[in-house]
Amino acid sequence: MEEIELYLDEAKEQMTKTLNHVGHELTKIRAGKANPAMLDGIKVEYYGAMSPLSQISSITTQDARTLFIKPWEKSLISEIERSIMAANLGLTPQNDGQQIIINIPMLTEERRKQLVKQASQECEQGKVSVRSIRKETNEQLKKIKGVSEDDVKNAEGEVQKLTDDTIVKIDALMKKKEVEIMTV
Repeated sequence: MEEIELYLDEAKEQMTKTLNHVGHELTKIRAGKANPAMLDGIKVEYYGAMSPLSQISSITTQDARTLFIKPWEKSLISEIERSIMAANLGLTPQNDGQQIIINIPMLTEERRKQLVKQASQECEQGKVSVRSIRKETNEQLKKIKGVSEDDVKNAEGEVQKLTDDTIVKIDALMKKKEVEIMTV
């Protein structure tokens, strides 16, 4: 019984991590609103090492359409601009000598549909991961020695319930993101 609980706890933990990962990936998909998380994947060369942008500057928003990046050192401004352009996010950085300003353009209807499709693919990958966790957990449960078939069946039922709950949460994230993207 104790072994079953361990497998169930591990499955729950992995599914929670998957859900968190999907949520994080969806924040990177811009919905026409300025969000510092849009720049999460950008790394800048800083004293010979590639450092995340958020560790060498402060990133703020003053309104829904503008990001401000204030580097800790002014000498980094041009390097940050290069990194943003190289990231190919469709954003054009401008600097005023003190900070970098990024104006977020309005999204076209076609671009909104592409972003919804991208978000949908991200959610689908999350669902595939959750189903994979379910499959692995069920296989592990069947290999446990000295446990009744009923206990294994009950545990599999719990794994299925965890799977269903997590998929419902991923679907809710997708719905929320779709509304966010399609809202003009």
